[in-house]
Amino acid sequence: MAYKISSECLSCGSCEGECPVGAISQGDDQYVIDADTCISCGSCAEVCPVGAISEE
Repeated sequence: MAYKISSECLSCGSCEGECPVGAISQGDDQYVIDADTCISCGSCAEVCPVGAISEE
């Protein structure tokens, strides 16, 4: 099950560098996770300063 970034995202970018498979990128107004690429490791959720990332 892939992770998803909620609207609480601050667009700080801390999650993007943590993703080992490059599934996170800057979207129109916040960062987004490509569900097909995400391996559900949780690295991004661990570094999110506002807890905006959770498993779908």
